[in-house]
This record gives sequence, structure tokens and C-alpha cells, in this order.
Amino acid sequence: MHFSIPETESRSGDSGGSAYVSRLPHFIFCVYLRKEYGANVLPAFPPKKLFSLTPAEVEQRREQLEKYMQAVRQDPLLGGSETFNSFLRRAQQETQQVPTEEVSLEVLLSNGQKVLVNVLTSDQTEDVLEAVAAKLDLPDDLIGYFSLFLVREKEDGAFSFVRKLQEFELPYVSVTSLRSQEYKIVLRKSYWDSAYDDDVMENRVGLNLLYAQTVSDIERGWILVTKEQHRQLKSLQEKVSKKEFLRLAQTLRHYGYLRFDACVADFPEKDCPVVVSAGNSELSLQLRLPGQQLREGSFRVTRMRCWRVTSSVPLPSGGTSSPGRGRGEVRLELAFEYLMSKDRLQWVTITSPQAIMMSICLQSMVDELMVKKSGGSIRKMLRRRVGGTLRRSDSQQAVKSPPLLESPDASRESVVKLSSKLSAVSLRGIGSPSTDASASDVHGNFAFEGIGDEDL
Repeated sequence: MHFSIPETESRSGDSGGSAYVSRLPHFIFCVYLRKEYGANVLPAFPPKKLFSLTPAEVEQRREQLEKYMQAVRQDPLLGGSETFNSFLRRAQQETQQVPTEEVSLEVLLSNGQKVLVNVLTSDQTEDVLEAVAAKLDLPDDLIGYFSLFLVREKEDGAFSFVRKLQEFELPYVSVTSLRSQEYKIVLRKSYWDSAYDDDVMENRVGLNLLYAQTVSDIERGWILVTKEQHRQLKSLQEKVSKKEFLRLAQTLRHYGYLRFDACVADFPEKDCPVVVSAGNSELSLQLRLPGQQLREGSFRVTRMRCWRVTSSVPLPSGGTSSPGRGRGEVRLELAFEYLMSKDRLQWVTITSPQAIMMSICLQSMVDELMVKKSGGSIRKMLRRRVGGTLRRSDSQQAVKSPPLLESPDASRESVVKLSSKLSAVSLRGIGSPSTDASASDVHGNFAFEGIGDEDL
């Protein structure tokens, strides 16, 4: 049987071996990777057909490839492999049958401002990020403080975060393959510790980006603000005191957090509707129990011993699946083992389509904590490929200042913290997940700290 190997352009900086291996047919390449990294590390790659795909099959393979890339991102060994990343870049372009050519790509800032950049369809995330930074005149040493996110714009204009675009993704292919105008690419800061704001605020463009994002988060209700704090913030806006505005915002609850769509958790009881936010080295769950006001429970990353993401497809009524009934919707769950009190660990489960994104947030918070613990810094320049050149924009674009804050929403409730003693809350231990999960599916937390009751 003969297998054709598609021709792909070699990228400057690719080693000969890496470029050659990445051009191998998929099944041979997977055999190579399993030998290189071990069969237990590498997830199963979506199967490839030998004949032309129908539009429905192309869409199905796109979904499979997207889930595969998100799963790979959970493993730092695979996520950092240039050989593997090169293969994934080719697989994306090949699946969507997108030729390499120059195009205009729209990237949004947090305040909705549009930034148009000229890129290649084969450009990966770091290339597009550099192009946006060049367009905005953001210094090279601040590029690493920002990331590109794939979002879905809701009817009310709010953004639902799908995922952070990974290094091996092709942003143009990722957003256009969804074939819907509601999907956008957004630029947002990529770090969690507000202490790093000082680095960003040293630069005019960095300050404006951070200011625009903070104003937008307040307007969305992501940052919790009292009426008095809102008045103070608006006063600082009127004085164009951006740094003072940000200093005050840093003291507010949920500053710099990423909020997810409403979902379901087993905390503090089964099938409890919650809104999850990630930031400041914690996961925050806002919930409302029957007859009670809005409450919040916080789970510190340093008290999570490990976590895992599992997926399952609910069976139709009757308990069996039948051919021709269509594909069931995949249910994703994030489960983490939490230190509730000294010597007592409990599993907490969140069921959400954004479970993988939550897991990636947890991992990036842990990575940031470990860098800080080792005395390192996240200040960095994006890695440059040998012989690579940074395409500077002929025309630059200023970050527009957002309008003054609107009057606070009278219908927005205040949030009451749950008991600081989470051990008093009855939690359902999940035991084994509904789907098989091997030890490799569990993400150990190197930032886990054994603490006592007095610290909870």
C-alpha cells in the first residue's frame, strides 16, 4: 500500500531531523513518538482516512484534532517537544486544506478594539503574538506577559473563553475552521500574580493594555466592586490616573481573574449550579443554595494534591447507543483532590465544557508559583528561531482608552464568603471517575503544601 507524504515548507530554525520526522505519515509518526516518549504518555491520535473527506468528516476530524491538542497541552513533555509541535502544525493545516499564503487576521483587545495584522496562514501562535505586539508597539521584553485566547462572543457581547492558543497552534486556521463569526481571538495578559503588573506598567503600551482589560473586567462584573469603590475608580478615570486606578483595582476581589461560564459542581452538594473563576492561585466558586444569597468558596492551588480531566459521552435513554442517532455531546469534568483539613483530602468535581481550560489555568498557576519559589522571574522574550526575523508593522496602532465606568448594576448582588472552615461543608467524594483514568491522566501538583487546620 502506498502512502503519499504531503510536501510542507520547512520553517527557519527547524533542525533537519525534526523537519524530516514531522513530515512522516501520521501513523508512522505516532509510532515514532510512542517509541520516543512511551506509549503511556502519548494519547491516541485521531485516525486519518486515505480518501477525500466530506465536509461533515472534515468537521468531525477538526473537533477530534482540537480535543487532541488540548489533551497534549496537559503534558509538559509533549507540549514542549518541537518535533511534536511541528507535526501538529502540519496536521492542522492539512486537515483544513489551507494553503500557505498571506492574510489579514483580526485580533481583539479586551475593550473590543480591533487590531488587524498581516500574517501567514501557517504562522503559529508566537508569530501572530509578535505581529500584534509590533502593531501596538509593545516592547519585545513584554510580549511574554500576554497571550492570545480563542473566545466565543455571546449575544450580549460578553466573551466565553474557549481556550488559550498554544504554541503549536495556527491561529488563523483555528479561528477560521470554526466557520462562525462569533469566534474571535483576544489579546489578554497571561500571568496571575498582580506583582508582575509593575513590569507591564513601566511601559506606556503595557499600561494601556492592562488598564483597558481591567476596565472591561469591571464592566463585565468579573471584578467585584462596591458602590464606594466604584465611585473612587470613576474619579481616578476622570483624572486620567491610570496607574492609581490599577493600584486600587489590585485590591479588589477577583482582580485579574478569568471567569468561566455557569456550570455544575458537587460542592457543597451534588448538581450545585456554580460560576467558576480562576486567579490569584485559586479557583473560586460562586453559588446559591436554595433560600440563600450568593456565596463564594475558594480553593487554593497550593492545597490541591492533584487534579484530572475526564470525558464521557452520556448514553441515550435506554442505556444503549444506536447507529444513526448522531453523536452524543461529550461531558468534561475537572476533579481535584483538596486538603480540607489536616490529614483529610476530599475530591471536588466541576462539570463544564471548559474543564480543559480550567486545568490549563491550574497548571499555569502552579508553574508561576514554582518559578517564584525558585527565585526566578517570568520576564522573558519569546524564543527566537535561528535565522528567524520579526516582521515589524509598517503602521502602528494606539490602544484606545476605554470610556468612563457606567453606574454600578443595581441588580448585581454582593457575595458572601463561605465558612473559612471548608471542613464543615459536606462534600461528595467522587471515588473513581465514570470513565477509565490511568495514573498518567492525573496531574500531580508540585506546589502542594501540607497545612494544618489553623491555616484553613
